[in-house]
Amino acid sequence: MLSGRELERYDRQMMILGVEGQEKLRRAKVAVVGVGGLGSPVAYYLTAAGVGTLLLVDEQTPELSNLNRQILHWEEDIDRNPKPLSAKWKLRRFNSGVEIETFVGRLTAENVDEVLRDVDVVVDCLDNFETRFLLDDYVQKRGIPLVHGAVEGTYGQVTTIVPGKTRSLREVFPNVREKKGKFPIIGATAGVIGAVQAMEVIKLLTGLGEPLLNKLLIVDLAYNSFDVVELR
Repeated sequence: MLSGRELERYDRQMMILGVEGQEKLRRAKVAVVGVGGLGSPVAYYLTAAGVGTLLLVDEQTPELSNLNRQILHWEEDIDRNPKPLSAKWKLRRFNSGVEIETFVGRLTAENVDEVLRDVDVVVDCLDNFETRFLLDDYVQKRGIPLVHGAVEGTYGQVTTIVPGKTRSLREVFPNVREKKGKFPIIGATAGVIGAVQAMEVIKLLTGLGEPLLNKLLIVDLAYNSFDVVELR
């Protein structure tokens, strides 16, 4: 049962999701892998929505050059607090009703099963396909959804992988080449794409609307371009 405080806090979204939808969010556990430019808005909006448990996964510590887009990290965190712990401190004060778990380290084939056990949805907020494909292999084995997002410059993309219903991430991006070094990014791009990813998670957990299944949303904010490509 939702408390009176929860009924008040989530009143506006329960006008869409209903009490049952809100309870589904509260019972869910979502892994946000990468707590940077994408992971910050994803974690913020899922915490705002009342997802019961968030698992934040990252191995890095904030740097000054991160702060144009990684809104969960502040100047006081630079070179001090690992990103999962930096984000946890803010999110717990934003919504004390959400449980925030953390893993500080790099996901590997050896630890992914233990780190991500019991999660209902995995959100890919990474900047490399090596770890993305590790997540893809994991969700294919577990049969749980993966929400992929990526950004560069003013460009971003989102698709949702559901094993047995959609192509795997490896099938969507079979010939991808990793980029080395820094890439350009405007913070608002990560904000928009991260918000779309958070909405995909909410849709998956509550049954609202239509997730991006076998569809790739491609966005270029420089020219206000939003296109959906069929992946079938």
